[in-house]
Amino acid sequence: MANVSGSIDRDRSRRGWRYRSAVAARVLLAAFGGYGVAALATAFLSLTLPMVRSEAVATATLLSFAILAGAVVWVFAARTLTRAAIGLGLPLALLGLGLWVALSLNPMGPPA
Repeated sequence: MANVSGSIDRDRSRRGWRYRSAVAARVLLAAFGGYGVAALATAFLSLTLPMVRSEAVATATLLSFAILAGAVVWVFAARTLTRAAIGLGLPLALLGLGLWVALSLNPMGPPA
């Protein structure tokens, strides 16, 4: 019978610091990138949802939790770290552009 624990230890030692740094980079990307996507989506949806502003803000805030969870899942499901970063960078750019347009078209008035 083969020594299973010995092969597991060898696999762990082969991975080393590169594997650990790749996981740490994914954790940081998921935390900060996911927060950025969720925050921009909340701001954008708060301005563009067709309902009373207070309801739009509440709805956008509730949706942001699902968006954050989806971003975290995406970062860890992506094949490479580069693909994960692009997968968060593209929505960040589009949401930022959409928020900029929404703010320029919708001047802030009194709260509803």
